[in-house]
Amino acid sequence: MVKQDNCMKKIDAPEKVIFICDGKKCSRYHKDIYKGFKSLIKEHGMKHDVELTCMECTDNCKTAPNICLQPQNIWIGEVEDKDVKDIFRKYIL
Repeated sequence: MVKQDNCMKKIDAPEKVIFICDGKKCSRYHKDIYKGFKSLIKEHGMKHDVELTCMECTDNCKTAPNICLQPQNIWIGEVEDKDVKDIFRKYIL
């Protein structure tokens, strides 16, 4: 007989996650990117479908600022605030 572990609990997490690098170089540029994604998530009523979070340095400083889109595992570098709408439209909607 296998004993079940009652300590584990399923978490209701959004299907998609946008990670924004918060490393030393990326953090110089990511405030407007973060605000842009947050605004689009709210505008499209996707608060429960998309999570927006910062991640530690990804060591890709040459292409700062960097984002990662999950679950597609898409990494995009040199993101500018003007790119946010297109990225959201292409990968999140």
